[in-house]
Amino acid sequence: MRPLFSARICRVFAVVCLLCSACAPIVNRPGAALTTPKLARGYFVATDGAVLPVRSWLPPNGTAKAVVVALHGFNDYSYFFTTPGQFLSQQGIASYAYDQRGFGNAPGRGLWAGTQAYVDDLRAFIALLRRHYPDRPLYVLGESMGGAIAIVTMAAPKPPDINGLILAAPAVRGRAVMPWWQRATLDSMAYTLPWLRLTGKGLNIMASDNIEMLRALSRDPLVIKATRVDAMYGLVALMDAALGSAGKLDIPTLLLYGEKDQVVPRGPILRMLDKMPTPQTRPTFYANGYHLLLRDLQAEKPWHDIATWISQHNANFAAYKGAANEGDIKP
Repeated sequence: MRPLFSARICRVFAVVCLLCSACAPIVNRPGAALTTPKLARGYFVATDGAVLPVRSWLPPNGTAKAVVVALHGFNDYSYFFTTPGQFLSQQGIASYAYDQRGFGNAPGRGLWAGTQAYVDDLRAFIALLRRHYPDRPLYVLGESMGGAIAIVTMAAPKPPDINGLILAAPAVRGRAVMPWWQRATLDSMAYTLPWLRLTGKGLNIMASDNIEMLRALSRDPLVIKATRVDAMYGLVALMDAALGSAGKLDIPTLLLYGEKDQVVPRGPILRMLDKMPTPQTRPTFYANGYHLLLRDLQAEKPWHDIATWISQHNANFAAYKGAANEGDIKP
């Protein structure tokens, strides 16, 4: 009987499989647990021993009435919270931000670490701050990608012990709201050209009206300018998870969104809000706000709204189905 596959065909098939596996998206997952997480001045050591740089902005009198953990967005790093952190410190609120894996000065620069890695790091960081501030309200603020990580973390079974969630233009533009051709293109490139680095040049996307801030970001060597395709692929998987799990959130949540956001359109945001528990969700829309809302020219408006919400959860923010504008606190 003639064999179904010849030896030559088998060899060719093996080579093709090898080439395909070589082009699979890289996920730079953490190593095995080696140590107990710890927080020292200027860095956070995760369970696998990875050292993640930390920045903090503390009240001048040394006494914090509340604590915020701030998570940066895609290709950004902990410096993003400098001006908001300085403002909140004057209101008696301590803020901490760390460079997430693959970004800033954290290990694996440019490589995606996997959604679970980002969730586990956030859980560990919250636990450390809880021990340091046992009797203070603690909040997680996530901008863009950071917002998606915060959603997935807090929607999971047995979420960390925090008092509230603040989402600034959360990245929820997942596959469910992407046109088919974008999904197909990303999937194809992720498994053929995962190493290819792309920039946003030519897309004409305006991330903020603060031009000086955008120029500073373009000069900052720690801000990633060219992104690996497999990192984008990982981000989309994270956004899928965030949009899909938003309905499981069971915690007071403040949503901040700029009506001129060209990165995360209004549609996915409204879709997310429709899933979220209405009584605990306080959306605020800013008519002149962009994606980098906390660094826009009108950034002090959301800063004030964050401080107000932290101080008083029942502040009457405008509902997203109403005539919300400019972040005014209205009944």
